[in-house]
Amino acid sequence: MHKFLRAIGFSELKKEELEELFGQILKNPTVRKISTDSEGNEFAEISKEFGEFFGISVRGIYREDDTFEIEYYYPYLFGKAVSTREPADIEKHAEKESYAGICDEVRIGVTLIFYLQNVVDYLAIRHNKGFRYMSDGVILGALSTEGKILLPVNKAENKVHSQKEKSAERSQMIAAARDGDEDALENLTLEDMDLYAMLSRRISHEDILSIVNSYFMPHGIESDQYAILGEIVDFALLQNHLTEENVYCLDIVCNDIPLSVCINEKDLLGEPHIGRRFKGNIWLQGSIRYED
Repeated sequence: MHKFLRAIGFSELKKEELEELFGQILKNPTVRKISTDSEGNEFAEISKEFGEFFGISVRGIYREDDTFEIEYYYPYLFGKAVSTREPADIEKHAEKESYAGICDEVRIGVTLIFYLQNVVDYLAIRHNKGFRYMSDGVILGALSTEGKILLPVNKAENKVHSQKEKSAERSQMIAAARDGDEDALENLTLEDMDLYAMLSRRISHEDILSIVNSYFMPHGIESDQYAILGEIVDFALLQNHLTEENVYCLDIVCNDIPLSVCINEKDLLGEPHIGRRFKGNIWLQGSIRYED
């Protein structure tokens, strides 16, 4: 958790300074949410924004004497748009009252795992047997401590349109194969063989990043960390109003999945611009939107 504090503008923060920072968060929070945790305790999430869409949340329990005991904290970035409408399962982490969201996203072809941000909302409605069907999509945000800006791939407009159609067809085939359609599975296998043959021909005289426009794949041993490459569709240079460090908030589309990424200005190599690409490693977070 501590290493990702730099992503939201706390690159110089020492561990011994955390207690003072926690005091500020508890004294003047932006949001306070309370529910009952898995053991019946009064569980609370207290958050404070230090810039637009980003901040720090502390989670813990209230004791009988109304004192608050901090169990853990995490830096966050809230995304801006619904990234996926696939059903999400929620699993509790073993060591503490934190949760992971898991959904099968056909656009990336692997199980998408993210750190759940709105835990208190989930705890408040989880006893409702139909809570999964109350979900109205997942909004993804991410923190990064290393990244670089790449130039875009030159593509004709008609090819862009054709690629979108092919991507939609492939997503439908993956969904069908997941449901047991053998024809779809066979077609996907043949497509992958053709793709491998094409890559083998082009890689001998082209750079790999001019062939691969976007990717989304697991990185390291943590299940919610990924290596991504995606196109920047919007960006903003924001400031942490406590430390006055500058951070970039990048809205990117990666494998047709929109998400927001926050990275410290000094950890980003290159100048972001709409149409250019972001390549880096991220810690993926997400909040589930529940219908009223």
